Amino acid sequence: MPTDLRSRKRLATRRAISLAADRLFLERGFDNVTVDEIAAAADVGRMTVFNHFPRKEDMFFDREEEGREVLLDALRQRDPGVAPVEALRLLAHRLVAEQRPYVEFSNRSQGFIKTIEGSETLKARARAIRDELAQAVRVALAECAGRDPGDTDARLAAELLLATWTVAFIEAHRTFREGGRDTEKAKAAFLAVVDKGSVGAKAAMGGTPYV
Repeated sequence: MPTDLRSRKRLATRRAISLAADRLFLERGFDNVTVDEIAAAADVGRMTVFNHFPRKEDMFFDREEEGREVLLDALRQRDPGVAPVEALRLLAHRLVAEQRPYVEFSNRSQGFIKTIEGSETLKARARAIRDELAQAVRVALAECAGRDPGDTDARLAAELLLATWTVAFIEAHRTFREGGRDTEKAKAAFLAVVDKGSVGAKAAMGGTPYV
């Protein structure tokens, strides 16, 4: 948390813009909301919005950078005795136990999924984020093993892990939606897929420094 006044004010302004944008996006759909309307709802100027969020979709995926750092830190700061693939499996369990927003399965999160599904712009950005994350994980994995960033094994491991988490998220949201909107069931479904996918990744990456 920033300690100086300027940084705190900037963070508060960014948060106010994000909250106003989220409310409007969920109420009316992403494509039906303008930046000017978001600025008015947050009581800031149009340029202030763009100073914090270069693109409108950045306001929707405002936790993307924070979530990415959490994922990469789990690899870079892991105990030396814990293999990279296992470190990410353990991270999933820790995030669920800590009730972090990245693994929220609730009525609110269903609203976000519905908003994404209703916008081609958001779906395209979600795919781009997934690709950017896979690249970042690949580089972090290679660093963990002291290998070149272009290492083929690192690329394969990153794609397997991202596929696992993607399927886990989809299954968890489906479980919540079709299973009586039970958050605990959704979390269990998420972790079950992560655990199963991790077993597969470990088998596929046997003989490499990633397991």
